[in-house]
Amino acid sequence: MGVRRKGRELAMQALYQSDVHGEPALVPLRLFFEHAEGSADAKRFAVALVDGVREQRERIDQLIGAASEHWRFERLSRVDVNVLRVATYELLTGGAPTSVVLNEAIEIARRFGTEESSVFVHGILDQIAGQLGVREEPAQRSPRNDG
Repeated sequence: MGVRRKGRELAMQALYQSDVHGEPALVPLRLFFEHAEGSADAKRFAVALVDGVREQRERIDQLIGAASEHWRFERLSRVDVNVLRVATYELLTGGAPTSVVLNEAIEIARRFGTEESSVFVHGILDQIAGQLGVREEPAQRSPRNDG
């Protein structure tokens, strides 16, 4: 598994943990990253993603809520929401090509979510990419990811 994929997974897990236990304090997050498996580079990337999501959470959640208009935000799976938060943050910042962000999120949702998570995450992120004007045309899509 690549450094960035592991970092995305760690970020999703840290955000999930924060959701389950209430808004995060720095000590529990620090402990999470100290005990989590992953390289120092993966953990640094994860911390940057978590910090970015926390800084832009209101905007990120608005985008997710608008794209999931037929679903009440509070009823969405916490795993799916946090996969979407990480990916939406990356779409907002342009940290990776859109196709990479979507592919990575789909794979993480498939690994950690329910049977339907990957399809749900793909649909929501495709809408968000369209809203942000970062949707790639099929010819632009990378056949591989940066995983």
